[in-house]
Amino acid sequence: MLIGDKIKSVRELKNYTQEYIAGQLGITQAGYSKIEKGKTSVSLDKLQQLALIMELPIENIINFDSQHYLIQSRIVEKGTVANSHNSFELVTRLYEDKIALLEKLLGKTDRELQFYKEKCAMR
Repeated sequence: MLIGDKIKSVRELKNYTQEYIAGQLGITQAGYSKIEKGKTSVSLDKLQQLALIMELPIENIINFDSQHYLIQSRIVEKGTVANSHNSFELVTRLYEDKIALLEKLLGKTDRELQFYKEKCAMR
């Protein structure tokens, strides 16, 4: 698996859009897309920035293996003990990050809904 594929997989697991990551990196979405497609090399600096944005150690991005992730996900779903402690931690962290992001989005949606309810009530 190429580094661009790994970056894309982690980004998708974290529910981040290409636009969001590109904005955080200060580049265009098209430029970021080239990174994921392997058309542009990823510098160590950019990789460090990506790790910060995704709130993961660089090693987790570099060593990411989607097949291993899927196997570990199935192990987690079945409630059995994972063979690799680091992979289990990565899976756990990605799920926790995904849940936290969804909770933030839900909170934002609730606040927007309340705002519009109040706005409609004023009319």
